[in-house]
Amino acid sequence: MRVQWSREEELGWDPKGPPQMLDLRATLTPEGHIDAWETEMWLPRATANLEWVPLLSPLAAGLKQPVGQATGLVTQNGDPSYAANAVKVHVNWLGAAPLRPSNIRAPGKVANGFAVESFVDELAAQAGVDPIEFRLRDLANPRGREVIERLAKLMNWSPRPSPRAGAQRRLASGRGMAYIHYKHNETYVAMGMEVEVDRGSGEIRVTRVACAHDCGLMINPDNVRAQVEGNILQTLSRTLHEETTFDRSRVTSVNWTTYPLLRFPEVPRLDIDLIQRIDQPPLGAGEAASSPVPAALANAVFDATGVRARTVPLTRVRMRALFAQASEKTAKI
Repeated sequence: MRVQWSREEELGWDPKGPPQMLDLRATLTPEGHIDAWETEMWLPRATANLEWVPLLSPLAAGLKQPVGQATGLVTQNGDPSYAANAVKVHVNWLGAAPLRPSNIRAPGKVANGFAVESFVDELAAQAGVDPIEFRLRDLANPRGREVIERLAKLMNWSPRPSPRAGAQRRLASGRGMAYIHYKHNETYVAMGMEVEVDRGSGEIRVTRVACAHDCGLMINPDNVRAQVEGNILQTLSRTLHEETTFDRSRVTSVNWTTYPLLRFPEVPRLDIDLIQRIDQPPLGAGEAASSPVPAALANAVFDATGVRARTVPLTRVRMRALFAQASEKTAKI
């Protein structure tokens, strides 16, 4: 006997990544450093004692299944890696999510890194400081500093304190970067992207991704490189295209038309610098490189257009709306 889900059944009924919303606030010192930082999160609690959505097949078969919902450690990396005079992170735990949530690659850290590193980029622009310089001057960890410095070398990064001057052109190009110390105690990753943005269609084309990656001792560097490449491409797909949609009765993104994935023509050039540390323990390369992808992409879009995206995926429809809002605001000014 063979039991197999159809594509529509799988996309309709499988668990989804946990929904996350973050509200960030910060102030800068007169010298342009981070003074006070506050992150407030709204996250679904992972516990065995909350409402849940059972899997239908075990339910129909009369099989016992765990009560509750699994989301992973979704609170990590909600604070900046850089020195600040005061930092506060507050989590508002929510009950049942609309859809059954479960772990997704790099649980929580992709969304948290997107929010934190996008906001750091905003603060750098507010301070009138190049994004890499802004990060390096208040990052004490030497391994963190090294991956950022290696990324700058990979990208031939020249300091620039603000978005490109031609931000209102229909076709614009830009660059961006993001950094994460995964869970603040594991792998160090600096990610950079170069993009081309069509303000008319809303299309974002990633032309190049650069990554400096330090996971300690690498037993098999070829496998680490393949893993990092997979992390980048999977999360790029999530950031550009993948979105679960639903109405009051069902999931509506149930095929490759309504739930599109990254296609081969969209795959960018990948430049990866792996740091081998034979005198350090292995930290793991399974998920860390996923985490800075959305922020690096959003920061590159900001550099190209002057428009800040705060919700993913960065679909054409969503980007066209953001560009229209920006144009309307500029016209009123």
